[in-house]
Amino acid sequence: MAGTFRPKLGKLAPPGPLRRGPAVVLVRPQLGENIGAAARAMLNCGLTEMRLVAPRDGWPNPSAYVLASKADPVLDAASVFATTQEAVADMHRVYATTARARDMLKPVLTPRQAAAAMHEDIAAGKRVSILFGPERTGLENDEVALADIAISVPLNPGFSSLNLAQAVLLIGYEWFTAEVGTELPALEAEWASQQDIEGLHGQFASELEAAGFFHNIEPKRESVLRNLRAMLQRIPLSAQEVRTLRGMIKALAIGRPLRAPYSKRRQQAERADDDTGGSNPAG
Repeated sequence: MAGTFRPKLGKLAPPGPLRRGPAVVLVRPQLGENIGAAARAMLNCGLTEMRLVAPRDGWPNPSAYVLASKADPVLDAASVFATTQEAVADMHRVYATTARARDMLKPVLTPRQAAAAMHEDIAAGKRVSILFGPERTGLENDEVALADIAISVPLNPGFSSLNLAQAVLLIGYEWFTAEVGTELPALEAEWASQQDIEGLHGQFASELEAAGFFHNIEPKRESVLRNLRAMLQRIPLSAQEVRTLRGMIKALAIGRPLRAPYSKRRQQAERADDDTGGSNPAG
């Protein structure tokens, strides 16, 4: 049986708890490009061990690297086996992906359920692998029979086939999020205080007054200012956004840019160079 080794991923390595994820076994993959795309999907999800069973176009395959998009270490570390049975011989738990009902008494899990089960298996010290069939036909019955558990993706019954890399990404995503969760980091910002908002409102009001905005709507002054305050309170503003708005109001109130536009300043500098550089005082 071919040996396996972990790729040297450096900064591309998955987080610590995910370094020993399930092995992805691609059974008789047909296109090198699909193998490369599957490697990329694997590394997206913290999976690093790829096993290939009788790849149609042989291995290594330069075409695989075209779509790997920096997941080359996964391809470099891929191991090749002649049969599926050999590829899973050292595994304690084998999962097989299939879109079709089989006449086998075998547990069938969704990808999410399977991901949770795989984490439990690995936490218990078991080696785990996931079988993916060839692009055109999927796994054969004899290959599904090698698995302990089948994984079936609930999709449109009229069109449930997936591209190889899509299937790897879907299962891998559930594996990854079962460990790290799906919560995105919160936006870090210094939110505007009530004092900031009040200052912005006051500047708005004074500049509107100076511009004569209330001249023809004097009876509605208080209503307009209340609505303005309500609008500013309704929008979550950061302190920086308040400062930017106040700077804009100030520039508009002055009626001209506080500084000349960069393009104009550059033209002025060029004219100054022309004026001083046309003659040589020492000449």
